[in-house]
Amino acid sequence: DSCSVLFRSLTVVHFHAPWAPQCSQMNDVMAELAKEHKHTMFVKLEAEAVPEVSEKYEITSVPTFLLFKGGEKIDRLDGAHAPELTNKVQRLGSGGGGAARAGDVPKEDLNERLKRLINAAPCMLFMKGSPQEPRCGFSRQIVQILKDHNVQYSSFDILSDEEVRQGLKTYSNWPTYPQVYVSGELLGGLDIIKELVESGELENTFPKTVSLENRLKSLINKSPVMLFMKGNKEAAKCGFSRQILEIMNSAGVEYETFDILGDEEVRQGLKTYSNWPTFPQLYVKGELIGGLDIVKELKENGELASVLKGEN
Repeated sequence: DSCSVLFRSLTVVHFHAPWAPQCSQMNDVMAELAKEHKHTMFVKLEAEAVPEVSEKYEITSVPTFLLFKGGEKIDRLDGAHAPELTNKVQRLGSGGGGAARAGDVPKEDLNERLKRLINAAPCMLFMKGSPQEPRCGFSRQIVQILKDHNVQYSSFDILSDEEVRQGLKTYSNWPTYPQVYVSGELLGGLDIIKELVESGELENTFPKTVSLENRLKSLINKSPVMLFMKGNKEAAKCGFSRQILEIMNSAGVEYETFDILGDEEVRQGLKTYSNWPTFPQLYVKGELIGGLDIVKELKENGELASVLKGEN
């Protein structure tokens, strides 16, 4: 009956935040997946609105996806990785919805699926394993080359989907892996990438990217006084950020803010870059002043105004 079908069906839960643009993008991906997978349930939960649930499932960043079947959590995906989410839904949702009914959307044509995967990011790497855990020597080498040259890319693990693994060989007339695509066009495999490195053409082949360190430097120096916090001036998203905003607003000094909840790369990178593990973080003229406790001390000592003006 319908209840038993529902119990067997795959359920995808998206823990999101309304201020995070990557969550909005993944909501669009979920909407498209919902059209294709009629027997899979897609649920959205605002992570900070359900703190007990978020804590139970160790949700520390958004977007995060949990996949349930038969009432049990069977998989998880952290981050805005559309190809990986698509693959998990297709793989785990198979067999969970019973026979197709008249009027259901037919299974996506393989070539259309391959085309969509190839164009999922400006640079796509089809490899064995993941960048964090390559499953063959060739994949490991190409990941290292892309890392050394600060190439930003998304990846797809061809070991997780035999249909994609075999289909892509025919689709692109390229029999081996890894395969690199730029703007939807096949660039080649490891040998081609090595040739581009040797000829000095690699940087001009891929979309321009900025290293995380340079990006952090740019953000820190965006304004003479920069506050990295949870939320923004209009809506702080934690008590510590709310307190530091009150102090900053009373100081009479202009400042800008950056919402670390909207960018996990900056959130984690800044902890290492400045060797300061918590937020909020206050910077003046590119130098770290500290967090809420330091700012409170400066205010109590009557030194805050001069520090914010860069006089100390």
